[in-house]
Amino acid sequence: MSNKNKQKSGVVYSTNPDYQYNDGFDQEQETLPPAQQKLYVRREVRNGKPCVVIKEFIGKADDLKALEKALKSHCGVGGSSKDGDIIIQGDLHAKVKSFLEGKGYKTKG
Repeated sequence: MSNKNKQKSGVVYSTNPDYQYNDGFDQEQETLPPAQQKLYVRREVRNGKPCVVIKEFIGKADDLKALEKALKSHCGVGGSSKDGDIIIQGDLHAKVKSFLEGKGYKTKG
């Protein structure tokens, strides 16, 4: 099966010429204010190197990228965002957690 059809569950064929498939992934969630978000900050080892992963950010992709960029510049390291998670290179758990709490986010982990 090609990648473009993996998200289409259950629809095989429709006789309606005006049918539009709605996969439900077109709408992005509105970004919640920092005080309403609870982010999980975890230490992980990926490819043998330590990193910090921030999970469960609720919001738009642009806001996720902005938070990622602010974290990377604050810590002075590289990183990326993937599947709604932010990955920061290095073992900077305390620095990342204090930065997020300073911005008003609730953290756990």
